[in-house]
Amino acid sequence: MKVSLSLEKSYSNDVSIMVDVLRASTTITIALNHFEQVIPVLNKDDAVQIAKDNEAVIAGERRGTTLEGFDAGNSPIEIQNFQGKTLVLTTSNGTRIMDNMNSKILVGCFTNAQAVAQAAGKLAMNHIEIVMAGVEGRFAIEDFLGAGKIISYLKDEDLDEYAQAALMACENNSKIKNTVLNSRSGRRLMEIGFKDDVDFCLKTNISKNVPFFDKKRLINYNYKKHALF
Repeated sequence: MKVSLSLEKSYSNDVSIMVDVLRASTTITIALNHFEQVIPVLNKDDAVQIAKDNEAVIAGERRGTTLEGFDAGNSPIEIQNFQGKTLVLTTSNGTRIMDNMNSKILVGCFTNAQAVAQAAGKLAMNHIEIVMAGVEGRFAIEDFLGAGKIISYLKDEDLDEYAQAALMACENNSKIKNTVLNSRSGRRLMEIGFKDDVDFCLKTNISKNVPFFDKKRLINYNYKKHALF
């Protein structure tokens, strides 16, 4: 099985794992403990309308800040205060990335690293691509490290050189937290009051949820018991 790592753009027609550690991937993963589905939406006005049509909880942010009038921000901690059938989520990066993928799409992060790796291994025919969401087209080290953690559960596969580098980068667990806290995204979130979110996003393998992008919505494979598993 070939495992490759890319930034923002997806090239696979097989299986892709979108990684946006701070915070979309983590929020989506945790949200599936409380909602049957998450609808990711790029435009905030569209998100408002879709939430209204579906009588849904609505969450979102721009540059980390919670959008005015929304029930919650893009926060894995805040989202645990809500439940229902549908969560509508709009974020700066992660929701945008999924719109441009042509493969079967999973969502991964530290919190479900082992579960999403195992799911991808079962679902893929010959290629697993891990796509770092980044920040506005720029490399984000937290996504690189999160991808590395996922790859650590795929390490016996055929890794391209970027994937090998991510794997090596995440081997020193003691440095991961400090690196992310001092990253551009980490500092930004702490400055606007979301340090607890940053800490939460670094918890490893606390969830077995595997978000799967199915016809414009994200559902949990564990919950749905999809026929491909």
